[in-house]
Amino acid sequence: MIKADFVTGLIFVALGLGALAESLRMPRFETLSVNPYTVPGIVPGMLGAVIAVLGLLLALRSARAGGWRLGGEVARLVALRRSGAARRFLLAFVLTVGYAAGLIGTVPFWLATGVFVFVFIAAFEWPAAEDRGRRRRVLALAAVEAALVTIAVTLVFQEVFLVRLP
Repeated sequence: MIKADFVTGLIFVALGLGALAESLRMPRFETLSVNPYTVPGIVPGMLGAVIAVLGLLLALRSARAGGWRLGGEVARLVALRRSGAARRFLLAFVLTVGYAAGLIGTVPFWLATGVFVFVFIAAFEWPAAEDRGRRRRVLALAAVEAALVTIAVTLVFQEVFLVRLP
């Protein structure tokens, strides 16, 4: 896992720096004399910076243990793509990109968030449910969690961060 941690760390550094760069492009509303701590890009920028720093720490820790020497491990990393972990990662990636690129801006934010959380939970919990009763409980729990997360996220963004949601 040392080599996989190295590659994953570098990916997180790139992802975090990308999020930070995009957050800096968001409007700052200087002309409106808005408090700088309430601008829309501050939370994504801070999250991007944290992701980049943690990714760098992961890559550095792995590099100290020899993770930077990929060599013959590239074949193992390619074989990893067929594993269950890779399929779960790909599912999470597709759902997240679908949420960000497909739902946000197309439907109201609260609906996009609720659908995303419900589908995400159901997609990962469904395979573990052995019988019909367990599957119903998985769907019910996913619905309750989606509703709670949607309410919490919407209220926090609108009332605490004063962000107008799409």
